[in-house]
Amino acid sequence: MSMFAEVLGSDFTRLHPMMQRRFGVGLASGEACVGRGVMSSIRRGPWWTVPFLQIGRLRNILVPDVGENVPFVIENHPYRDPFGRETVTFVREYVVRGTRRRFDATMIRDGDRIVDYLGTHQHLAVDLVLAVDDRGGLELRSDAQRFYEGPVAFSFPMLFSGRALLREWFDESDERFHVDLEVRNERFGFLFGYRGSFTCEWMPTTEAPARLKPRRHERRT
Repeated sequence: MSMFAEVLGSDFTRLHPMMQRRFGVGLASGEACVGRGVMSSIRRGPWWTVPFLQIGRLRNILVPDVGENVPFVIENHPYRDPFGRETVTFVREYVVRGTRRRFDATMIRDGDRIVDYLGTHQHLAVDLVLAVDDRGGLELRSDAQRFYEGPVAFSFPMLFSGRALLREWFDESDERFHVDLEVRNERFGFLFGYRGSFTCEWMPTTEAPARLKPRRHERRT
């Protein structure tokens, strides 16, 4: 059973069958999922959000670019991290006007929650709240965030961060997965977002390629 199935419990069966397969990726299934498609739009907030996004770019946490019809790939591979935890990569790569950008994330299950580590060094740990919508899609909402770097550890103040809402679903009319993300700051409003669609292929694996793994794994959740 995948970490998403364990956290969602009986609600997992309410997902569309294609969504069940996509979020069934894990060591138990022995499958990886690679999605390829196009972001119809990548947006960001006002000009003053650019420095915030550029800082995130340095560790593959945020994408500062905007564009339309942007090709992208998302790779979900399961592996066991150095602390023995089942982990699934959620690495997205975009090509914006000839420039490659990456957004790195790795997810683990910690009790009854999913923890999403962001960036190349897992500096930011974000709790995710999962829900299934009426069309059999999955909603992922970010909740509490914690910053870790060496001996430094603190709850990241939401005034200086954003809350994300990611919606993903499968549309039988075009046989594609669709995704819609918005990141908002509680005071300053919209920071970043994208919309797009993609198709998936599955392949047998129980070990993620080294190029998809973070450079540093964080023990603390």
